Amino acid sequence: QVQLVESGGGLVQAGESVRLSCAASGRTDSPYSMAWFRQAPGKEREFVAGITWREAKTRYAESVKGRFTISRDNAKNTVYLQMNSLKPEDTAVYFCAGDDTTVVQIVPYEYDYWGQGTQVTVSS
Repeated sequence: QVQLVESGGGLVQAGESVRLSCAASGRTDSPYSMAWFRQAPGKEREFVAGITWREAKTRYAESVKGRFTISRDNAKNTVYLQMNSLKPEDTAVYFCAGDDTTVVQIVPYEYDYWGQGTQVTVSS
């Protein structure tokens, strides 16, 4: 099993930046890819960004391209999401997810491991 713990959320103003962290523990050979999803009130959970663990291949949702950057630190078993130029529509609970495949999937049901989520609120 893999445990994921997110941190770094909070309340910021539009245009500011936030960095989220997701620390993975448990099996050291898994997961092979990690991703961030978000869910706003009354909306479905949506893909934000993903990265493969070994090759660091990344994938982004169109809505965050150029503003968000996903990265990982293998030594710390941690994935980061740097979010710049935040907008009120970025307000959501952000979830870290892990998958045992070697490609970044963009649908939630492909992911086996989930963190508890961290709230990001962007005020206008």
